Amino acid sequence: MTSQPKPVRVAVLLFLTCCFQLVEAQTQTQPNDAVDTWRWARWRGPKGTGEAATDANPPTKWSEQTNVAWKAPIAGLGHSTPIVWDDHVFVTSAQSTGKPFAPIPDGRPGSHNNLMVSQQHRYLVTAFDRKTGTKLWEKAVHQNVPHEGGHETSSLATASPVTDGKHVFAYFGSNGLYCLNFDGDVVWQKEFEPMHSKHGHGEGSSPALHNGLLAVNRDQQGQSYLVMLDAATGQERWRANREEVTSWSSPVFIEHDGRVQLVVAGTDRIRGYDPDNGNIIWQCSGLSHNVVATPLYANGIIYTASSYDTRALLAIKLDGAEGDITDTDHVLWRTAERTPYVPSPLLYQGKLFFLRHYQGILSALDAETGEEQIGPFRLPGFNEIYASPVAANDLIYVVSRGGATIVLSSKKLPKVVGLNLLEDRFSASPALVGDQIFLRGEKFLYCIAKQ
Repeated sequence: MTSQPKPVRVAVLLFLTCCFQLVEAQTQTQPNDAVDTWRWARWRGPKGTGEAATDANPPTKWSEQTNVAWKAPIAGLGHSTPIVWDDHVFVTSAQSTGKPFAPIPDGRPGSHNNLMVSQQHRYLVTAFDRKTGTKLWEKAVHQNVPHEGGHETSSLATASPVTDGKHVFAYFGSNGLYCLNFDGDVVWQKEFEPMHSKHGHGEGSSPALHNGLLAVNRDQQGQSYLVMLDAATGQERWRANREEVTSWSSPVFIEHDGRVQLVVAGTDRIRGYDPDNGNIIWQCSGLSHNVVATPLYANGIIYTASSYDTRALLAIKLDGAEGDITDTDHVLWRTAERTPYVPSPLLYQGKLFFLRHYQGILSALDAETGEEQIGPFRLPGFNEIYASPVAANDLIYVVSRGGATIVLSSKKLPKVVGLNLLEDRFSASPALVGDQIFLRGEKFLYCIAKQ
């Protein structure tokens, strides 16, 4: 999709500004979680909930001329979230290369609004210096003719990478999984068979990493399965078949009552797996087709959501959860109101924040009870949002595909403390570290910091 003409973008910003009274942010630094201050090592951040480290203090206002510490071009296209570890920032992308050929239809049942493959692609992992934006290295880990092009708004680098501080794990779906060290050398790689997504819309589930284990979810229009790998070698520990169709939701490791579980959402059921052997611990139905949002966990409760043919958001209490817990007291509450589709929810300060389907309608529910004590709130002009909301320092950040970011007070909704516009398009979720924000656009990686 093409960028909006500059006059239109300026008009959008003026319209949004008229809709809200902008006020200065109230900032308060709380020096905790110091180990995570300069780290956003995975999809959904250090806590897996969209919340930054406790002492993060990112800016609230920026533009192309203000508070852009640096701006680095990115080769190729990707919608994956940038990850940060101390002084390294990593991004993945897919770049078309070689002589174009006649477009190849994907031939998938129900295919629509897809990009047909007409060139080879290179799959890139790039490292930048966090402080300066200098490109440290760029590694092409693979090159091929992809078997599917994906939806017209998607990319071939949608899964977010993950790092353990020594290695970065970059997953390109059917185009392979690659482990690289911080110097850009490939330590190991794993090939996968071509995966056929629903309607040929592409792949998007990110890998999950915990204590030397790397989990990959491969739900598809065929035999779906969950695979656990040894993160040091790439060797397969186990594989569990799943009676599921395509999903884009990412697996998450959680620790509940002293026990680690791997939680994966899907159309038929959300399930908790034993990471040592792939056995199902508990399962619960109630979601829709086309599950995209990633589950969240805090205080003994799993939150899972979907919105396509059926709207559903469930809060599941894990104490004593075993077997099929559908329609039991383990389901603390559920709602079908304004549930999210592409963006995952944000869990922050005891509230669950989420965006309705593609629309800019923000809801806030009490995480324990599901009660809506305030809102919902319409964000005028925010009509297409793929990025998931993130939070730090009593602030919520919502990024639209058109380049606008609205910053809201989490404690005084609907108070707006910043409204910002950049000349790029954004589908990737932001990363908040220290006093910086990393925004990955279709053309550039931005580092936002007070100047």
